Formats: sequence, C-alpha cells, structure tokens
Amino acid sequence: MARVCQLTGKKVMVGNNVSHSNRKTKRRFYPNLIDKRFYLPSEDRWVKMRVSASALRTINKIGVEEAIKRAKQKGVFSE
Repeated sequence: MARVCQLTGKKVMVGNNVSHSNRKTKRRFYPNLIDKRFYLPSEDRWVKMRVSASALRTINKIGVEEAIKRAKQKGVFSE
C-alpha cells in the first residue's frame, strides 16, 4: 500500500539530513497517515480509508461525505 493520503493526496517527500559538519545525506519525510473507518449514513455502510492527520481534522470539521466530495472535485480521491 502506498504512503499516500486518500483525501489530500499528501505523499512522501525527499530532503536532506544535515549534520553538524553540514554534510548532507538523503532522507524521506513521511506523511502522518492513519488507517481509519468512517460511517457513510447516505450509503449506510462503513468505508476504510488511509488519511493524514490534517485530513482527519478536516473530516471532523466538515464531515466525511463533504470531505470526500471535495477530494473528488480536486481529482485526488481514490477508492
């Protein structure tokens, strides 16, 4: 399973570890992903999604159905 948020599209970023002597080695920045089940009352079923912590805050604020609708409009949502 890829490390990508299904609602926001956040994925792994690449950068450098920088030591005290200023040597640079490659590293990866992983998104803060959480596997979570959400209930969709309109479809009367549970859906399992892998979302970032920031997407979880958005879902708490606007609701899961609205968040999915917005993600589909952006072209990010993957089922």
